[in-house]
Amino acid sequence: MSNTKPAYLNVLIVEQFETAAGRTVRNWTKVGVAFPHAEGGGFNIELKAFPRDGKLVVLPPQGEERADKGPEGNGGAADPARTAKAPATRERQR
Repeated sequence: MSNTKPAYLNVLIVEQFETAAGRTVRNWTKVGVAFPHAEGGGFNIELKAFPRDGKLVVLPPQGEERADKGPEGNGGAADPARTAKAPATRERQR
């Protein structure tokens, strides 16, 4: 793992639900990005959606996404297949 800070952070919502088999599952959905202020001490946050419960999770990008040029990885245009897949693999415990 690198000690360099990412140029942005992902903003996600987490929905927890139970499957028909009785297993608890979390669905992670990327809803925006957070960019640190150039002067330090704060962030600009750009959201595409907002959760009903008002709870957001902010995390650094993972693996392949870190190597991309920006939060969407292709000059700013969203790649729905990649964006939907990456957050869903995260399982975080409180």
